[in-house]
Amino acid sequence: MRLLKTIEGLRCWLRKQSGSIGLVPTMGALHQGHLSLIHRARRDNELVIVSIFVNPLQFGPNEDLAAYPRTLDLDARMCEAAGVDCIFAPTALDLYGPNFQDADALVTVLPPPALARPLCGQFRPEHFNGVATVVTKLISLVRPQRSYFGQKDAQQLAIIRRLVKDLNLPGSIIGCPTVREADGLALSSRNKYLSEQERQQAVILYRGLRRAKEKFKAGVRSQHSLACIVFQYLETAPAVAPQYIELVNPYTLAPLEKVETVGMLAVAAFVGTTRLIDNVVLRARRPIIAIDGPAGAGKSTVARQLAQQLGLLYLDTGAMYRAFTWYVLAQACNPDDEVAVADLLPKCEIKLVATPADAGPHPPEVWVNDTLVTQAIRTSEVTANVSTIAAQSSVREALVKQQMQYGLTGGVVADGRDIGTHVFPDAELKIFLTASVEERARRRQRDLANQNQPVPELSDLAQAISERDHKDSTREISPLRQADDAIEVVTDSLAIESVLDKLLTLYKEKVVSDDE
Repeated sequence: MRLLKTIEGLRCWLRKQSGSIGLVPTMGALHQGHLSLIHRARRDNELVIVSIFVNPLQFGPNEDLAAYPRTLDLDARMCEAAGVDCIFAPTALDLYGPNFQDADALVTVLPPPALARPLCGQFRPEHFNGVATVVTKLISLVRPQRSYFGQKDAQQLAIIRRLVKDLNLPGSIIGCPTVREADGLALSSRNKYLSEQERQQAVILYRGLRRAKEKFKAGVRSQHSLACIVFQYLETAPAVAPQYIELVNPYTLAPLEKVETVGMLAVAAFVGTTRLIDNVVLRARRPIIAIDGPAGAGKSTVARQLAQQLGLLYLDTGAMYRAFTWYVLAQACNPDDEVAVADLLPKCEIKLVATPADAGPHPPEVWVNDTLVTQAIRTSEVTANVSTIAAQSSVREALVKQQMQYGLTGGVVADGRDIGTHVFPDAELKIFLTASVEERARRRQRDLANQNQPVPELSDLAQAISERDHKDSTREISPLRQADDAIEVVTDSLAIESVLDKLLTLYKEKVVSDDE
């Protein structure tokens, strides 16, 4: 592991590296919450960089810049143990230059007021300008494939996602779940400031949010009622002084009077002199089921039948790639011309519509810009070109964003390689459907025989499947990953009906029971 303190050193080190990079920006004083981000980055990327920088631009007057814990030696030992490849720990002079003490003398990044002013922004007016500026600098310097941030700092996460989108910064932003102590207190570097008595009372923030979530599941939807539940809990702790309790859209931070599909109940409070924040996301949408796994495990067949039995939409991602391929060909565009293909992406809107439940497990209707193309996308010309189109990174990025839109209202079953880890990380049920290489090779032999096609030797098929597994798991775009909270289902000895029964049982246990 390298510990670098200058931009020049970082750039030199980066020039000598190859492979995907995951960036974990921190202010140090690392705890298990930070380590969860590092572990996720380690799993997703070939290289992991952790930045440790107490950013003066995000501290206002009378805030705790001077007192903020600085534990670089301990942090470095934790990073090395977690498999970090490089720590970037610059000084303010290194990162901002000689004018670092005068924000007015620096080029800074100003997030949209609609994102920066609500919640914490009303009490820390310059804070998110400092966050946006330092994150822009770090991502521009490192140019990671993925950057990792915690959901506890939900306003920061929303701003950074918008920042990366609007400024066309490289890589994707990965939001990771809040890590909590055993009693529910969200991990924070500022927890070190709490006295023993204050620490005991601080847990009331999470207990209030948890109680509000329970009431939400029972049907309470209004901002007033949910906020009152949290406030009543906070009143029981003398050391806790609430600053705000608000219900907002977790992506736009717009205030909500009630939750229609998804909302975030956020709280900030002083516990003694220490300011803490926390939040919970409340979803009123229909459930999402994400099924990942290697090729040949039967994901599409199972997903389609499961959607039909549950009355959900089968999100046929393959049909979406076919639909865009059809559109490219309809525009007389050369599928090999990646620039021309990318130029068509904003002009193509793809919509999937579930077929009636009594029609059986059929694929959904597929529409492109109000044109029904369900049959047209199955032509030999589309089939011959879809692989070329689907392999282009700009196409995958755009279609994944379209797929994510279905998550806002829910009610979908989707299958793929990274559905549960990337497309729908908040899915209510995540399944990793797999089978041994030998079993998948035997299934492939049967399929080829049924199609009257030449049947290779079992060992040759097994080798080809193993090679594809490795390629799918190590590819930079949409790698095959099992989500941490996914349930593995091995199908070697199971018929399709048995697999379906098992998934229906898991749905009842994990989704239906949680909603009751």
